Amino acid sequence: MALPLLLPLLLLPLLAESKLSLDYYQKTCPDFPKIIRQVVTDKQLSSPTTAAGVLRVFFHDCVVGGCDASILLSSNYVNATERDNDINRSLPGDAFDLVIRAKTALELQCPGIVSCSDILAEAARDLVTMVGGPFYPIRLGRKDSRESKSTDVEGHIARANMSMTQIIDIFAGKGLNIQEMVALAGAHTIGFSHCSEFSNRIFSFSKTSQIDPSMNPQYAERLQKLCGNYTKDSTIAAFNDAMTPGKFDNMYYVNLRRGLGLLASDQAMASDPRTKPFVDLYAANQTAFFDAFSRVMEKVTVFNVKTGNKGEVRRRCDASNGLQSNGNPTNANTKH
Repeated sequence: MALPLLLPLLLLPLLAESKLSLDYYQKTCPDFPKIIRQVVTDKQLSSPTTAAGVLRVFFHDCVVGGCDASILLSSNYVNATERDNDINRSLPGDAFDLVIRAKTALELQCPGIVSCSDILAEAARDLVTMVGGPFYPIRLGRKDSRESKSTDVEGHIARANMSMTQIIDIFAGKGLNIQEMVALAGAHTIGFSHCSEFSNRIFSFSKTSQIDPSMNPQYAERLQKLCGNYTKDSTIAAFNDAMTPGKFDNMYYVNLRRGLGLLASDQAMASDPRTKPFVDLYAANQTAFFDAFSRVMEKVTVFNVKTGNKGEVRRRCDASNGLQSNGNPTNANTKH
């Protein structure tokens, strides 16, 4: 008797997803894709790490409560948002700046029409493509979340020091299998990580070895020189892909097989029997990686999307429409 009662709840995400469409803004904001492409191009050319930053922000948004731009909301005196959770504090400012630029341009062209969550999803895809990665379709029509809480983040985002089983379980909780997890990890083919995220692998790893034995010794030595002063300068970082850091390709997987994985959780995928077959596949076949990455990104982009009155189209991406910029509630009866 309980199953029929549960079915409507299980169908809710599918119903929301069905309201999305590729041509959602064709009549209300026909220049949406052109505006996004222009903003993306300008920003990426001026700041080449933008692509990796936006992709990371997008993923961190989607896995916590769905793709609803909750990651973009700023904290105020009564609430700490997802953005201020410790795992998100290192998210790059260039990613947030790009969204602000795109939102400003779109508000001038078609005010109150395009959601911040759609901007983030479209921009992430365009940036992946711009730096050499695959194109995948983005269905549009998401609404933005009205709230964001720092306490909601824990347990939804994998940390570099987690075991492979813990990471697999986190992704499984999102409906993603091991192959999809390995394909998503390929996003690390662009971007960088701060020394604090891998310092335990290159400084006093164990009583018997200063460096992690799974790491290429010459690579570890170069990282030791780079990160020698990281405790005094927390901004020091290394590219996740030491070979082609600015290009979206399969070199990340090739590097893992050579002991050139920067993060412990990444390097572990090259030896764990559950993940190794997919690392080997993608290292040998970039087309297979691009196909898998495209499919799983299409899946991620519709995680728990909000449509209709489940969300709103924010006027500003860093604050809900129910809050003024100073964090004080506005008239709750105001229509938007």
